[in-house]
Amino acid sequence: MKNMIVVKIDRCLGCKSCEVACAVAHSSAKELVATVRSGERASPRMAVMACRDRAVPIHCNHCEDAVCELICPTGAISRQNPNEPVLVDAERCIGCRMCVQACPFGAITMNVAGKGVLKCDLCVERLEQGQEPACVVACPTGALVFGNEETANETKRQKAAEQMIAVHQEQEKASG
Repeated sequence: MKNMIVVKIDRCLGCKSCEVACAVAHSSAKELVATVRSGERASPRMAVMACRDRAVPIHCNHCEDAVCELICPTGAISRQNPNEPVLVDAERCIGCRMCVQACPFGAITMNVAGKGVLKCDLCVERLEQGQEPACVVACPTGALVFGNEETANETKRQKAAEQMIAVHQEQEKASG
């Protein structure tokens, strides 16, 4: 996929600002106070999970061969082309839960406000307006970054190289 949400686990505080922003971005009002006042049960399409001593943001990875798309009996889960996110067509979804069971990341949930399922759509409405996904914008520590996979991997490779050099330099000092 062209762009994706990259998670930097070491930066996540578990504040759940991303969850709130996601729920608001997918609400009717698109604004926190107005959403609360309306009484709408806005639901996030991602979750922050506590695991060991860390907080881990979990969202749809928009897999290349998305099992949720393959297993959906009505074709409600699909993507227009390989460079676009995997989306749910709420009108076609019958709420059978097959995708919920099949998702290896647990990133698809049942809609508590009505029938059907919810999953990250990368905030397609925001993307069409030139904005980043709401969760990324709301993250106070930069634990969520919207970018392309190759740029993310380049950053990881650079960090790994720096760590390797630091270990090598420590070994040279110890033996020298």
